[in-house]
Amino acid sequence: MSTALLTDHYELTMLQAALRSGAAHRRAVFEVFARHLPGGRRYGVVAGTGRVLDELRHFRFGEEELAFLREHSVVDEPTLAFLADYRFSGSLSGYREGDLYFPASPIMVVEGTFAEAVLLETMILSILNHDCAIASAASRMTNAAAGRPLIEMGSRRTHERAAVAAARAAYIAGFSFTSNLMAGREFGVPTAGTAAHAFTLLHDSEREAFQAQIASLGESTTLLVDTYDVPDAVRTAVELAGPKLGAVRIDSGDLAAAAQEVREQLDALGAFNTRILVTSDLDEYAIAALAAAPVDGYGVGTSLVTGSGVPTAALVYKLVARETASGTLEPVAKRSVGKPSRGGRKEAFRLLDEQGRFETEVVTTSGVAPEGGLPLLHELVVDGEIVGAEPLTSARDRHRETVALLPQDALHLGRGYAAIPTEFA
Repeated sequence: MSTALLTDHYELTMLQAALRSGAAHRRAVFEVFARHLPGGRRYGVVAGTGRVLDELRHFRFGEEELAFLREHSVVDEPTLAFLADYRFSGSLSGYREGDLYFPASPIMVVEGTFAEAVLLETMILSILNHDCAIASAASRMTNAAAGRPLIEMGSRRTHERAAVAAARAAYIAGFSFTSNLMAGREFGVPTAGTAAHAFTLLHDSEREAFQAQIASLGESTTLLVDTYDVPDAVRTAVELAGPKLGAVRIDSGDLAAAAQEVREQLDALGAFNTRILVTSDLDEYAIAALAAAPVDGYGVGTSLVTGSGVPTAALVYKLVARETASGTLEPVAKRSVGKPSRGGRKEAFRLLDEQGRFETEVVTTSGVAPEGGLPLLHELVVDGEIVGAEPLTSARDRHRETVALLPQDALHLGRGYAAIPTEFA
């Protein structure tokens, strides 16, 4: 299915005017970056790059798309003729998925003709702004969970396609499972789930509901114990499944107090290995508050898929260099109040301190790498050919390894400055 209309009207009117002026075929460099980290976050997480590459494969104007544009007089016939043959033949480079970014980090660089590159703006931003925001929130939750597993379960709290993308982004940032089966099918994210309160309410008694679930899914299943009375439910669960009961889930009330009481009850009943999972409107702050509670895992929904209060990464797509009439590439930049940009095609590097932790992000237009700098931009598309696709597990591993190199105060949940400074050279 074509993704070419996942764009804004003005991308095409700019194209039409540029074709008429003759500037459409000038070489151009666009960069994706954030002027600041929203919500007082200390770092951002790159996610969505793989989805950009997937969508780019299908960014074609076929007969149906051209007919729509013609019918609604969006562009003129010469522009339609250009779009009919459109294939991105330029290059993309960017930070790898799972890596971190900071203010002004050029997390994606798009190079080609103006006509080719300008059409990709909306598609690229819509994916990266969403996925980076979700991954950044998920990373904070993963850090707060301190090694305890998390399951993403927010599909019913967002758009159906956004739910799939959110599950993917959360997995990159450390979540172990998703409840979303489409994310499992499309991206290979491990899926998990057992039963909701409706299943218990369907049966004539909680005992019958538990019996049916155990008979179907085995003793290792997770039983939801807060439909009625929690102590009664735990007692019944262990009586029916025995000490091999996999887990119980608590979805309401004072989760810390309930988890402590349930742990004591399970141990008294001999179910020492039965795990306790908690859900109910969790975010990173609630997860951190449960650090001392006998909780073995968390299910997170609404807060995750809405970016925990920061639903967009505030990324922008700006022209930073363009070809002159003489054929040279010169820097260009906005000068508007409050929204300035820095001209010139950038490279980015990360410096480490003596302990091997991240110290500084260096962004340069000179092309000269600082001594000891780790290069952050990698080839994704070369002359129209995708070369940077990678397994999702690689992004997940990269994120875990990268977060481990942050300064310790970068993991604080309170509002603050970026964990490391960005310097320009």
